Amino acid sequence: MRTMIDLGSGHIIDTPTSVECGREVRFRRSFRTLVECMVPACCAFPESLSTDDDSVQSGGAVTCTFFGHRRGRVSFCIQEDTKGPPLLLLEFAVPTSYLAREMQHGLLRIALESDRRRRRPLYDVPVWCMYCNGRKVGFATRRQMTAGDAGVLKLMQSVSVGAGVLPAEDDGELGLLYLRATFDRVIGSPDSESFHIRNPVGSSGQELSVFLFRS
Repeated sequence: MRTMIDLGSGHIIDTPTSVECGREVRFRRSFRTLVECMVPACCAFPESLSTDDDSVQSGGAVTCTFFGHRRGRVSFCIQEDTKGPPLLLLEFAVPTSYLAREMQHGLLRIALESDRRRRRPLYDVPVWCMYCNGRKVGFATRRQMTAGDAGVLKLMQSVSVGAGVLPAEDDGELGLLYLRATFDRVIGSPDSESFHIRNPVGSSGQELSVFLFRS
């Protein structure tokens, strides 16, 4: 079975799919560990974030989605809403398992840095130097949406907040993992923006933030 859970409404979407049983059990065990790490992050917004500075502006709420195969690289998509086209689509040079391990410590801050001398709109920067919790982990690259990406986003239109697994595209893969949440967008300047996972009232959990900046 494929299961998608909308944590905002509690609605569970079940669609049958065929996966070999032994591999499915092993995959579900690994996926359960990932979700235990990632789902609490849907309930945290850094209290230290301040917008007192006149140069800092709220960009409103956006939908951010991490998705990728268990042994593949992670894609990161920013949308105005779940039905809109991507404002930005990046591919991270790290596997899903790496991000899950980082989140076990209760904090994940992804910083993407580019050269300020290359003047272009922030979302048009082709390559970013990537840091996870202060450690350089390679690069993130901007890419155009593919037919596969469009299919993934279409399947997830009904999911506002949640984590789950989409069905395998072929026999060689066991499915595509995803984490989706509402993020608050903060615009610091034409050279910097950040995205902070929204904290529902009365909840607490991990902090998850993504920073884009030119230096």
